[in-house]
Amino acid sequence: MNILAVGAHPDDLEILMGGTLAKYAARGDKVFMASLTNGNMGHPRYRPDDMARVRKSEMEASAARIGAEVLWMDVDDEFSEINLQARLQMVDVLRRADPDVIFTHGPTDYHVDHRNCGQLVFEAAPLACVHNIVRELPQMNKQALIYHMDNLAGIGFEPTEFVDVTDTMTTKLEMFRCHRSQDSWMMEITGYDFTDVIETCAKFRGYHAGVRYAEAFRRVDAWYRGTTKRVLP
Repeated sequence: MNILAVGAHPDDLEILMGGTLAKYAARGDKVFMASLTNGNMGHPRYRPDDMARVRKSEMEASAARIGAEVLWMDVDDEFSEINLQARLQMVDVLRRADPDVIFTHGPTDYHVDHRNCGQLVFEAAPLACVHNIVRELPQMNKQALIYHMDNLAGIGFEPTEFVDVTDTMTTKLEMFRCHRSQDSWMMEITGYDFTDVIETCAKFRGYHAGVRYAEAFRRVDAWYRGTTKRVLP
């Protein structure tokens, strides 16, 4: 299968579903990791242009650990919008990945970029299959299943499916640690060690799923996007 994960910022995917992406990659699926924004506002001691370059290189290093391909949308951090241009840009990402399954943020997430990202994916998915929407790449020939990733710390999220990431937890943490520009900075602004946050949340979801570590998801059920099969690894 082709797997597309679309996060709002360059480290969101590792935090929320790095273990699941590692499992897909390990079993031979083609994994695409997309970031809506370039994260250029992600550190007060970097100029935005410099920060964007750093964060792109960090995301590429993370993706390389599992052999994933990075799709970089380069929207300014904190300035995402839901409009026609953004919707068509997301259509381009979907057509590039030609996914069977898409993962993105849900509507109850805390950050506006996260919520906009998920909404753009939902709106772009049917458009990516329309022949007369002419872009660089031709239309997709299938409607992808869409899953929402967990919210940060699980706040306000009711999962319907889980993935056991006990065997890929080390890889998940290694992927996150590639984002060196964020690790210490997040400690400064939140007071939390995000490596500990990631492990604690995975253990918390593991209690729900009956395993040591898990990641949580909720399938988006919409017209002609259902399935009777389990597609999570």
